[in-house]
Amino acid sequence: MATIIEQLAGFAADVDARTLPADVVRESQRILLDSLGCAVASLGDEGARRGVDYARYLGGTGGEASILGTGTKTSVPAAAFANAELINALDQDAVLPPGHVTPYVLPGALATAESLRVPGAKLLEAIAVAHEMSFRIGKATDYLRDIKDGVVTIPDVIGYSSTLFGAAAAVGVVKGLDAETLADALGIMGSTVPANTQRAWMMHAPSTTIKYQLAGGMALSAVTAANLAERGHTGDRQLLDDREYGFPRFIGTSRWEPAPITAGLGTEWTFTPFQSFKPYPHCRVMHALFDALTEIVETHDIRPDEIDAITAWGESFVLQPVWVNETIRNPRDAQFSMTHGLALAAHRIPPGKDWQTPEAVLDPSVLDLTKKSTFQAHPGYTEALKSDPAARRSRVEVQARGTTFAGERAYPKGSPSPDPATYLTDDELAAKFRHNVEGVVADPDAVVEAVFALDGTEDVSALLNLLR
Repeated sequence: MATIIEQLAGFAADVDARTLPADVVRESQRILLDSLGCAVASLGDEGARRGVDYARYLGGTGGEASILGTGTKTSVPAAAFANAELINALDQDAVLPPGHVTPYVLPGALATAESLRVPGAKLLEAIAVAHEMSFRIGKATDYLRDIKDGVVTIPDVIGYSSTLFGAAAAVGVVKGLDAETLADALGIMGSTVPANTQRAWMMHAPSTTIKYQLAGGMALSAVTAANLAERGHTGDRQLLDDREYGFPRFIGTSRWEPAPITAGLGTEWTFTPFQSFKPYPHCRVMHALFDALTEIVETHDIRPDEIDAITAWGESFVLQPVWVNETIRNPRDAQFSMTHGLALAAHRIPPGKDWQTPEAVLDPSVLDLTKKSTFQAHPGYTEALKSDPAARRSRVEVQARGTTFAGERAYPKGSPSPDPATYLTDDELAAKFRHNVEGVVADPDAVVEAVFALDGTEDVSALLNLLR
C-alpha cells in the first residue's frame, strides 16, 4: 500500500490545470494577486529590507528570478527567501488553516516558474496543490485554537512547518517532477523541516522582529528539498505514517489524525471554502473588531482626540504576551498589539502599507489612544467557534462626546461565512492590490488583468516583469 507521502506525491504529479474546478483556479489567482501586492507593499519595511539584503548576499544580482518590485534578478533560492519575507512582512497576507500558508508555499514555486519560463497554468497548478496539501496536513495536527473542556486553548507546540510539504510539492509541480521524485522531495522536506517555535514567540514579549517562524528560511528549505530530490537524493516516505518515530512525534504535535490528508485526495478540493484574505495589515484576531470600530468612527465622524475609551471583546485565546504587549518599538510590535491596533484603526488610516509606517505606528496620538484602549475575552466566543471554525464573535464600544457607541461582528471581512458581505470580492481584492503597489508599479491594472488571465499565459515571467 502506498504511504501517505506517496499518495500526496501522486496527487501532485497528476494535477492538470485543464481539469481543475473553476473555484480552485480562481482562488489560486486571487492568492497570487494578493501576495504580489503584499510583497510590493513591504518594500519600505525595515524588517523586509533585511530579508532582501540577505537574499542579494545569498544569490547575487545576476540570476533568473525576481525579487518582487525591486527590479533585481537573483538566484531561485535567494528570490524565494526574499519574496517570502516580503509577502509576510506587513502581516496582510492571505490566511488558511493552520494559519499563514501562502508566504511559505508560494515563493519557491513562483521563483522556479519565472526562471523556467513555464506557462501560467503550471504556476496555478502549483499554487492549488500547495494550499490543498497544506490545509489537509494542517487538519491532521494541532490547531492554533483548540477547545478543551469548553475552553479555547493553545497547544504547547505550534507552528507552520506542516506547510512545507505543500511548498516542496509546489516547486516539484513547476519543475514537472514525476511522482517518484516528488515522493522523495516530500520525504526530504519532512526530515528537514524547521522546529515549530511559534509558541515561544507568542509567549516572549516584546517579540523578536522575526515573527512566527522565519518565512524566508522556510521557503528556502522547500526549494532545497525539491532540488535535492531532482538531483537524486532520496527521502523518507514513511514519515507521515509513523506515529512513533515519524513527523507527528518529532514535530511536537499532540494530535495526529491523518485520515483527512488522503480522504478524497485528487477528487475533492477542500481548501477553497476556508481561504481568507486580510484587509488590514494586522493579526487576523483583531479584524472583526476593526470592521466594527471603523464603521463607528466613520459613521459618527469621531476624531481620535474625542475618544475617552475603547473597550473591545474578542478572541478568548489571545490574552497572551505577544498580543497584550503595549511596548511598541516598531511595526512588528504593532502588528500584534491588540490595544495599539484599536488605536490605529480609530485614526482612520486607510488599511494597507500606510498602517505600518514608523510614522503611523509611533504617532503620539496613536500611542496615547493605546493607553485608553482595553481588550478582553468575548463571553460568546467559544460557543460560536464550536459551531463554525470561521466565527469570530466581537464587540467594541467607543466612549466619546458623553455617549457610548457600540458595534458587533460575527465574522471578519475577508472570510467566507454565512454572511455574503464578509467575502472579499475580486474587485475589493484588486483595490487592495492597487493601493499596496501605488508608487512602485507603473500599471497596476495590467497586473490585475494578467493574474486573472494567467491560465492562458505562455510564459509566467511576463507577469513578473510588470512588477519592476
